[in-house]
Amino acid sequence: MLIFTMIVAIVLLLVLIMKFKVHAFVALIIVSLLTALATGISVDKILPTLLSGFGSTLASVALLVGLGAMIGGILEITGGAKVLADTMINKFGQDKAPLALGIASLLFGFPIFFDAGLVVMLPIIFSVAKQFGGSVLRYAFPSAGAFAVMHAFLPPHPGPVASGDLLGVNMGLLVIVGLVCAIPTWYIGTYLFSMFISKKIHVDLPKTFLNTGVTNDGTHTPPSFKRVIVVLLLPILLILFDTGLNTLSVTKVIDGSALWVESLRLIGKTPVALLITLIVAIVLLRDKRSYEQIEKICNNALGPICSIILVTGAGGMFGGVLRASGIGDVLSNMMSDTGMPVIIAAFLIATVLRVAQGSATVALTTTAALIAPTVANATDLSQFDLCFIVIAIASGATVLSHVNDSGFWLVSRFLDMDEKTTLKTWTALETSIGVVGFIIALIGSIIL
Repeated sequence: MLIFTMIVAIVLLLVLIMKFKVHAFVALIIVSLLTALATGISVDKILPTLLSGFGSTLASVALLVGLGAMIGGILEITGGAKVLADTMINKFGQDKAPLALGIASLLFGFPIFFDAGLVVMLPIIFSVAKQFGGSVLRYAFPSAGAFAVMHAFLPPHPGPVASGDLLGVNMGLLVIVGLVCAIPTWYIGTYLFSMFISKKIHVDLPKTFLNTGVTNDGTHTPPSFKRVIVVLLLPILLILFDTGLNTLSVTKVIDGSALWVESLRLIGKTPVALLITLIVAIVLLRDKRSYEQIEKICNNALGPICSIILVTGAGGMFGGVLRASGIGDVLSNMMSDTGMPVIIAAFLIATVLRVAQGSATVALTTTAALIAPTVANATDLSQFDLCFIVIAIASGATVLSHVNDSGFWLVSRFLDMDEKTTLKTWTALETSIGVVGFIIALIGSIIL
């Protein structure tokens, strides 16, 4: 009954949005409320459940998107994004521009989370797309897919760190195996797929996100390439304080409770890192602009992202209701006693959890916890096997991003795509990543 309710809820949501043109924010609230009632969540807990899912998603997304939009607005208006785009174009040429964006995002994606990396890279992506034309998917998807792969496959991101810890994986080896799996997964599952889908589906460059209402009137000198690079690399370096030190503390290399560790990790928390980056961007890029002009750029950058933030939060609300209803538990219990090889069972369990509740990180950690007893009792699994099991879980937790995933709505609204187009493009891209990643992990487990 719970599984049937989930299917009906998803179908109803799509019908409301695509057929009756109900705004996604309103449709998600309606379906979340109806799903909570249908799944038997007690009446006195329905509103707290809705608010918890909405609030927890906003807590992680709103600050990042807001600060990222301000940084993007400053990069765009001061000419910084164009400077970087022109430099990349001169270096790699038009045909290799998507490859260059993807490789840059792979490097940036090692310490930086998916949503934060995307908002930092978007001004550069849009500038390159604006200069060359064509479907924006050709430039955005290699970059977005790179962040998605790195976020799922590699420590120090929370999903692989938590699942690796639960399964007793050597973190250093997991970094190596994850990287070896991530690169071909990105190239086949993201880059080649992006080149294919961008020829089939044309998506125009979004007009609203970078329409700050303030233009460079020609009296200001564009910033140097070095200054732009400093602004882009600074959040990555700062975030590395948090993610890197967290990995070292989990592996007992350092004492995670030490004051100096906690202080550096605070600086490396993504909202703090982006706040510091915004201040540095204002100092380095403003040229002779008054602070009133800078304030106007920042203020105008926030307007177009209100819908992004609200819809993303509502998507988190829907996912939270599905988690609270126990649908994920029902699905995972159905899959846990199948008798199939551990690596295949891990992939399938992570897949059903991903489809049921949306969060890749939750699917990663829950699947690892479910199969940990099986792994502990198996005497024939090497450290390499354990690493490939983590990659298989990460692959399952990546596939089929849809309407209960806040990342689905983030990409949809940033690229100004309707829900049908997002399902045909982003959902397909995430599934491509997951399937390719699992095949590589399965082959690796057989060989090693």
